[in-house]
Amino acid sequence: MDPLELASALASAGPICDRCLGRRFAGLGSGVGNVERGRSLRAAARAPSAPPESKCWVCEGIFARLTEWAREAAGLVGEHEFATFLFGVHLTPRQEAVAEFLDERFPSPWAEPFNRDANRELGKAFERALAERGRTATVDFARPDVQFTVDLETGAIELTVAPVFFYGRYRKLARGIPQTHWPCRSCRGRGCAGCGGTGKQYPTSVEELVLPAFLSATMGTGGHLHGAGREDIDARMLGRGRPFVVEVKEPLRRTVDLERVAADINTAAAAKVEVLDLQPGTAELVVKVKEEHADKRYRARVEFGEPVAEAAFAQALAALVGEIEQRTPVRVRHRRADRTRTRRVHEATGRLLSPTEAEVEILCQGGLYVKELISGDGGATQPNLASLLGVPANVAELDVLDVLDQF
Repeated sequence: MDPLELASALASAGPICDRCLGRRFAGLGSGVGNVERGRSLRAAARAPSAPPESKCWVCEGIFARLTEWAREAAGLVGEHEFATFLFGVHLTPRQEAVAEFLDERFPSPWAEPFNRDANRELGKAFERALAERGRTATVDFARPDVQFTVDLETGAIELTVAPVFFYGRYRKLARGIPQTHWPCRSCRGRGCAGCGGTGKQYPTSVEELVLPAFLSATMGTGGHLHGAGREDIDARMLGRGRPFVVEVKEPLRRTVDLERVAADINTAAAAKVEVLDLQPGTAELVVKVKEEHADKRYRARVEFGEPVAEAAFAQALAALVGEIEQRTPVRVRHRRADRTRTRRVHEATGRLLSPTEAEVEILCQGGLYVKELISGDGGATQPNLASLLGVPANVAELDVLDVLDQF
């Protein structure tokens, strides 16, 4: 295909501006804009002169409005802190039809889509509008802090503010606190006499104790806590703490004093929850945290239904080390897939506090239910401490001493 013959045919088909002509050959050459490219092709092809953009049958002068929309976008983003941005456009039905017509009647292997050209020019105009306000930002095609979508038919501009993420570790110092908010089982969050009108199954959660300080610092509209697994509600999380990522929606501020945030959380949630190692995070880190299956070290206070001898106790602990076949425990079977998993116990040590009470430490693969490792859960976990001893055994208190993650 000869570019000059195609350019001549396009220019003869109707009044087409230099920009729209050049866009059909955007893949030819580099360092040249579509307007200049179209002007050069028109001259080389000795095609009819370019009409004003407002008379162009392809764009109908839409590019003349981009500066106006870019300035409106700069005003719309207001005081939001952002370092990166991206523009997108919704074509009008006519523009979609014209694009299809051009591809059918004047196919070009060098053509650039109309929306890509518009997005790029909007971005340039937005950078100029920001400069007028003494601000700067750069385009980010992957994860922009703010994104604008312009409807080319109505001129409406939609602003989307990306969430901001923070990584850290939490220690749960008190029992009876879930990791995240639990709706009341009776009213499903609507509020009833059983939950005192709160709509919650438990008075608070790690998420509810941690999130307010982040919302205050970022001026966000809401958020979530994503944990690397979760401990039982009645278990404490001690040691170095459990990795987590806080996601804050629609933040006004993205850069915050994390030392101050940690201090605010630790003061407000004293004796309940403590955070440490706060630092900026990413959306990708949420996935890594939620997919982490780190080994964990537990400490359990165990109560036996009958007296246990020292030698039998030591022998039973030694027999726990190795592979464990564990069916989903009865207590969580209503919300977890009912299947049998193979997990490994790396270490099992302990001491008798009395003939009917012991302290046990277990180092095991992530995903192992330690309470059922002790009780047997009616035979659903094999081997288990109760069956090895031949006496009933139950966990009275459980603590997570360490999460041996890679973060």
